This record gives sequence, structure tokens and C-alpha cells, in this order.
Amino acid sequence: MWDKLKQAWQVKEVRNGLLFVFAMMVIFRVAANIPLPGIDLVALKRFFDANQVLGLLNLFSGGTIRNFSVVALGVAPYITASIIFQLLAMIIPRLEEIQKDGEQGQRRINQWSRWLTVPLAFIQSFSLLALLRQSQVPILTTTSALQITMIITAVTAGTLFLMWIGELISEKKVGNGISIIIFAGIVSSLPDHLTKFISTFDQSQYLTVAVYALVALATIAGVVFISEGQRNVPVQYARQSNGQSSAVGGVASSLPLRVNLTGVIPIIFAVSLLIFPSVIAQYLTRARSEWLVTAATWVLTTLQNQVIYGTLYFLLVVTFTYFYTSIVFHPDRIAENLQKQGGFIPGIRPGKPTSEYLTNVINRITLGGALFLGAIAVLPLVAQAFTGTTTLAVGGTSLLIVVSVVIESIKQIQSQLTMREYDVY
Repeated sequence: MWDKLKQAWQVKEVRNGLLFVFAMMVIFRVAANIPLPGIDLVALKRFFDANQVLGLLNLFSGGTIRNFSVVALGVAPYITASIIFQLLAMIIPRLEEIQKDGEQGQRRINQWSRWLTVPLAFIQSFSLLALLRQSQVPILTTTSALQITMIITAVTAGTLFLMWIGELISEKKVGNGISIIIFAGIVSSLPDHLTKFISTFDQSQYLTVAVYALVALATIAGVVFISEGQRNVPVQYARQSNGQSSAVGGVASSLPLRVNLTGVIPIIFAVSLLIFPSVIAQYLTRARSEWLVTAATWVLTTLQNQVIYGTLYFLLVVTFTYFYTSIVFHPDRIAENLQKQGGFIPGIRPGKPTSEYLTNVINRITLGGALFLGAIAVLPLVAQAFTGTTTLAVGGTSLLIVVSVVIESIKQIQSQLTMREYDVY
């Protein structure tokens, strides 16, 4: 491993790419610590500490909402826009055809995603300000329409700035830029968590620390195992004529089906669905109708119950894992391509039987990935329930993102090194 890192550092293009990513992360963290006026940051942090769902929203923004900086929303609107276009491709045939156009089609969809990011950033920043205004503790210290408009405009511009930085990072081919921004936000919060834990540490917590360390190591091992796990479906290509002799022998290959095709997208879906009733209920707690206030209070109280919240969270993650897998995995298209290329799965007829076989295989292996993602999502709740401490929590989702980003970056760097080895020979 260290030899590979040393070799990567010696390659000028890779070294320059890594230095560029580091410089962009410094710029991102500087922007993340420039607070906007009109916000009580102390009250805001307390508000997020008391709400588990908003804490997850802060995680996917890259840790920027908690400070309400000029990049408060992070890259969340861009992620939302990308997911929306993936969903629309399921119901709009024209979008599906564009997706099949390869790199050119993907470029068009990316451009539309950027355009959709602007109104989404406006809507999400306005909703966030409205939510802060409805909180029992005064967080928003300004009510001027001009100042509110300036805050929303600044936050939207910050999101577009981070989106631009993410695309610049991706061009360096040392990792996915958007994922690296979220990764930087997660890593930047570690010193605060460690400082908070050390300030409250006593000798009776040695066992707790050991348990958390073991759970963290087991989680990292599980993330690597699931992220790299795949089922290789054997594929045989038929004999082909070479024009001079009768035929050339068939070629045996395999079709890799990954255990986790979805990444952390199901967790984002689940968080969004859990946030929605909380936000609506927060609005209705000050309604004039008594039954609306009662219903809103019941919703908030129910979601604050760790058992109910954890159960709903787990079930939603498992459900959305299957749902999103059905979006990104197209067995009919794969079966059609295999048939066009003269390939077939031994023992399975080409065409529809191949598609049905692939569907059954992906449904079986997705079960393990779905249960793992669900377990990762509720891991902090389980750890806190058994240890009774919230000062040191193993964030399963955070570990999943961090490990996945590291694996993806290592793979891209290795592919660059491999390409240069071929160039040498």
C-alpha cells in the first residue's frame, strides 16, 4: 500500500491532482466557517443537537448547516437534482434515450441537473429559514425581507460554488468531487467530537471506549466487504467466424453484480422522508386549530422516540435500497446487449429468461446490502442505547461515506498508475 502511495506521489499528474484537491478542501473549509448574519449560532447548534434527523441533514450537506455559513446547504441541492433526473428517466422515455447516448447524453443530463440545482437551493434555503423561525428558541435574529432575501441568495451562490469545486475535483480523476466535499465535512467534525469527549472523559469510560473502537473497526471492515462484494455471473460468448477458418472458439467471461449498487442514496431518501413530517409538524405547532397542534405535537413526540424512529429509519433504508436498485439496474437492457454481442449465461436462454434470471440474482444479493445499510444507519442509536453515552458515537453513515470515498479515490489513482505503466511498455 505504501509503495503504491509513494509511486502515486512520484507521478506528476497524480501529485498535482492530490495537491489541487487539498487546496480546494482548504477553500471549502474556509467558506464553511464564514457565518451569515442574522443567525444565533449557539442556539442553532443546540437545535441541531436535539434533533437526530436534522443532524443527518447536516451530515449530507458536508457539515455546513450547523454553522449556517455561506455554503450552508453544501451540495445537498445538487444531489437532490441528480436523484430527481434519475427518477424522471424511469417515467419519461425521452430522458431514458438520452441516458443511453453515453457520455454526450450524460453531459446533457448533468447540465440540466445544474440548472435544477438553482431553484432547489432557493427552496431549500427558504424552507430552512422558515423552520428556524418556527423553533421555540429564537435562532433567526432578523425578520427583514431584504436580509432574508440576501441570506437565501448567498446560500444559493455558495451551493453553486461548491458544485463548481466538486466538478473541478472530479476532472483531476482522483475521486468524485461531490463525495470528497461531503468527506471533508465529516472529517472536519472529528476534532470537535474528540474535544467534547476528552473534556467529559473519566476512568469509568475505558470499557465504553473499547466497545466503540471495536464497533468502529467492525463497521469499517463491513463497509469494505460490502462495498467490494460482488456476484460474478458466468457469461459465454458464442463461436465466431474469422473469415478464413470455420470458426473461432467461444470466450468465457463474467458479469459482475455488486452487492451494494446504491451507495448511500437509500439513506438520503430515508432521511428526506423522515425530515418531511418533522418539518411540517414544526410549522403546525403554532397553528390556531387545536387539533392541528395536537397532531403536530404527537408526530414530533413519536419521532423523538428512539425505538420508533430507529425502526422506521431501518425499514425505509431497506425499502429504498430495493427501490433505487430497480432504478440503476436494468436487466432487460443487459440481456439485450448480451444477445446482440452473442453472449449468453450457461443454462439460461437469451432474452427474457436471461432478464428474469438477472432480476432474481440481484434481488437475492441486494437483501444483504439492504440489511447492511439499514444496520449502518441505525448503528449510532443502538450504540447509544447500549452504552448510555452520546459524547462518543460511532456514526455508521459517516464511516460508510468516508470508507467509500477512500476506496473510490484509491481505485481512480490506481487506474491512472496502471495506464501509465502501459504507456511505459
